[in-house]
Amino acid sequence: MNKLRKIISNNLSGKKVAFLFFLTNLVYAFMLFVTIPKTTAYAGGMKLLDMMPQGYDFEYVSQLFGRLGEEGRKVYLYNQIPIDMIYPFLFGITYCLLIAYFLKKLDKLSTPFFYLCLVPLVAGIADYLENFGIINMLNSYPDLSMTQVNITNTFTGIKSLSTTLFFLILIGIIIAVGVKRLKWK
Repeated sequence: MNKLRKIISNNLSGKKVAFLFFLTNLVYAFMLFVTIPKTTAYAGGMKLLDMMPQGYDFEYVSQLFGRLGEEGRKVYLYNQIPIDMIYPFLFGITYCLLIAYFLKKLDKLSTPFFYLCLVPLVAGIADYLENFGIINMLNSYPDLSMTQVNITNTFTGIKSLSTTLFFLILIGIIIAVGVKRLKWK
């Protein structure tokens, strides 16, 4: 853990964090406005599995993949998923560093608050595991198994929960930084 703490501490320049923030959100915007709409156009209005924080079941996955058709499943597999294999890395690293950056401003980076930096990394890892599950299901369709769906759905849930937790942590830390600045003035 000390090695990770050192790596994080060595990468907290404002310019680096700002650049990563910009790049991460650029990739996310590309997914939101290009690859996701392109894929969902084949789905007849159904949401993609990546975009279902409340989860899904076997019936939903079967219906979605059926509606996507062969061409839509290819678009999901070869357009959406490749971009979504870049995003979890950027999300995890960027937001880990962003939390660390603000914790440093609060003089809390070398306290147990440091562990809050790990939440975005958990979200990124869960997103990768979700993606691998979706790839597996797309490749095995129509021979889906309940186990495949349940495992992938579990990672979707972990991703959603840890992402939500990250945003709550970030809001709390930003408020704390704001309060500290107001007290300082």
